[in-house]
Amino acid sequence: MQATSIGTYYPDSGDAQTPSDVAVVMPTVLRPAILNAVASIYEQSFEGRIQLLIGVDKALGSFDDLAAMLERRPPRVSAIVLHLPYSTSIRHGGVHGATDGGSMRSMLTFMANSRYVAYLDDDNRWAPNHLAGLMEAIRGKVWAFSQRMLIDETNGAEMGVDRWDSVGVDRGRFAAAGGFVDPNCLMIDKVGAARALGRWSEGPGMKSDRSFFAAIRAAPHGSVGQPTARYYVRPGNNIFERFLREGVEF
Repeated sequence: MQATSIGTYYPDSGDAQTPSDVAVVMPTVLRPAILNAVASIYEQSFEGRIQLLIGVDKALGSFDDLAAMLERRPPRVSAIVLHLPYSTSIRHGGVHGATDGGSMRSMLTFMANSRYVAYLDDDNRWAPNHLAGLMEAIRGKVWAFSQRMLIDETNGAEMGVDRWDSVGVDRGRFAAAGGFVDPNCLMIDKVGAARALGRWSEGPGMKSDRSFFAAIRAAPHGSVGQPTARYYVRPGNNIFERFLREGVEF
């Protein structure tokens, strides 16, 4: 028998069984940028308890730096790191069609010890008021979203607010299909959205994200109305090229 540790728990100052005010789900391949993503969670102005759930689908980098950062978490932040000895994504030999984490986003959402769950990829960041704004917007609703600021990955410059893709119900490039909100901008009431969670394990590419949004789009929702998600794009990315081609003034 081979003994394998698949999870690490970093407690906060509260009782583990008492639900946190909000959970943050982060699938990762351990890119170095995850340190900046986690730092943006630590810097949130939201004063409640935050549970961070990190799922390593396929480790492309070292865990050491992330482990050291999790040791420096604020007292109100707890963390769970799940690292299976295999990938659940078809991209790496697993059985789930989602190429950006397999079943991690679905699985970690079910694991979260909070009714309210937000999502952050390991190469993006949030403004300090992101969680506070979403928690206010989701009151009495099933989901809420913020806008996202597009950031040039090569130099960190703000390009402008996304006006094409992640713009809400019946809007933008996906209007004919009901619209779209990127996971990095989203918060859900996971009890209200429970039946849709498995859709995040579908794929490939953005198909799982669009499938999940299609399942929740008709539910009551709120909007922050500010670009509190900072979405990093690189040359060659469809959004990056569309921005350069069309241009926009803000």
